[in-house]
Amino acid sequence: MKLYFWCFVLLLINFGCAQNKSKHITEFSQKDINDGILVDVRTPKEYAAGHIKNAVNINWFDTDFTSQFERFGKNKTIYVYCKKGGRSLKAQEKLKSLGYENVINLEGGYDAKVMHQK
Repeated sequence: MKLYFWCFVLLLINFGCAQNKSKHITEFSQKDINDGILVDVRTPKEYAAGHIKNAVNINWFDTDFTSQFERFGKNKTIYVYCKKGGRSLKAQEKLKSLGYENVINLEGGYDAKVMHQK
């Protein structure tokens, strides 16, 4: 019985650790987008109030949100951010489910100032 218990525990640990393979970063510089695209997924009003230099605005709430990424290609590195990190996490998950290979969430979002201009 103990053997089954420990096998079950190890299986749970292994499964739990394998689930979160999303990429997140807490610091960002303009050098990071030399080979990628920086996308602000906030609303146009939020974007206009302030955004990171060179960011493209693709509103998470737009009905054609995912189709707007088709111009980038699925193997391009895409950095996504929003106000605090919730929408960009959803955007990252959505894009990964559509086959985009390298989508990186800028953890904490614009408000956290995690994207320090180095």
